[in-house]
Amino acid sequence: MSTRWFASASQVWHRSQRTCALLPAVLAAVSFTTPAAGQTSPAVAAKPAPAAKPAPAAKPEAAASAKSSKPYTPPKLPWGDPDLQGHWPAASSIPMQRPQNLGDRAELTAEELAQREAQAAQAAARDGEEFVAGDASANVSINPPGYWVERGKPNRQASLVVDPPDGRIPPLTAKGKADVQSLRGGLGPGSHFPDKVDSWEDFDNYSRCITRGPVTSLLPTLYNFGNQIVQGPGFVAVRSEMIHETRLIPVVAAEKDSRPHIGKDIHIYTGDSRGHWEGNTLVVETTNFKPDSGLGGGRFSESAKLLERFTRTAADQLVYEATVDDPITWTRPWTLRMPYNLDPSYVVYEYACHEGNYMMKNALKGAREKEKGGEDTKVLRTDRPPIQQ
Repeated sequence: MSTRWFASASQVWHRSQRTCALLPAVLAAVSFTTPAAGQTSPAVAAKPAPAAKPAPAAKPEAAASAKSSKPYTPPKLPWGDPDLQGHWPAASSIPMQRPQNLGDRAELTAEELAQREAQAAQAAARDGEEFVAGDASANVSINPPGYWVERGKPNRQASLVVDPPDGRIPPLTAKGKADVQSLRGGLGPGSHFPDKVDSWEDFDNYSRCITRGPVTSLLPTLYNFGNQIVQGPGFVAVRSEMIHETRLIPVVAAEKDSRPHIGKDIHIYTGDSRGHWEGNTLVVETTNFKPDSGLGGGRFSESAKLLERFTRTAADQLVYEATVDDPITWTRPWTLRMPYNLDPSYVVYEYACHEGNYMMKNALKGAREKEKGGEDTKVLRTDRPPIQQ
């Protein structure tokens, strides 16, 4: 059976099956249009998952190729906006931060890429094993088994972070460190894979089915990493499959025409976004975040500003860039870049998460039962792909 089938099955195992009525209402706010050639309809297809096939090949990032050739001009929608629509799954496997031994090198050598590809092949082989290994790595954890994981294709891009030049997230300020460490009575923030399960606070917002945040929702995760862009006159909807996150972004032709952000006392998990066009690039400025919507190990302050750029660089390629500017939390602004390939065959399934998070309830209940028996409640860890935090 296909990996997509297993990924969908894992939702049933991990979450409630109750249908979410919110998503159709949100997407109804934009006017669905006839897709450009090669794209699928924005509507969710009510049909079985397609047969298993390899993830679309991760092509060289378009930012580099665009410099050596004439920039791609995307088709225009009936009301004149550049067409960004389609399914853009986060199928490229790129670490958030660059290994320090690479220094300022933004790309892998052919040998380094081959090494990552070999590691990916080994992981895929383990996924296909009939029986788990008889060692410590086979311990059961709160995570689904490896064969449910959708593994992205290695990419020559050395890291998602492209600025600073070393590809590393800048250090937190003293205030930023203190804010993080103050959580859970001085223990620091909860985690997607916590070491203990004494409270709901031991889990992060991702595990609690609240949000993955406006940036990390677009980045690779364990499975169901589909992304879809749907456009209508005056709006762009960015829909992420994992935790069924949908951002509805008001868009105008030029920045000077943008409406003001909401009041400074209102804070939202995905922030308050305003979009405008710079040529064929959609530029989105977002403010008014809740503190725990941060990423990269930091919490957003009231000064946090996110500047995103969506650029279609070929008929089947899109580049996403996000610059985080929060001088209270980080010592300098930083930028990440993620390349996407269009996948017309991708199907976004409902991710019924917040409607019934059985995992957290059962984990807490199981830990209490272990305590009654005098057993250790420390969460066992197994080998798993990285989670973009």
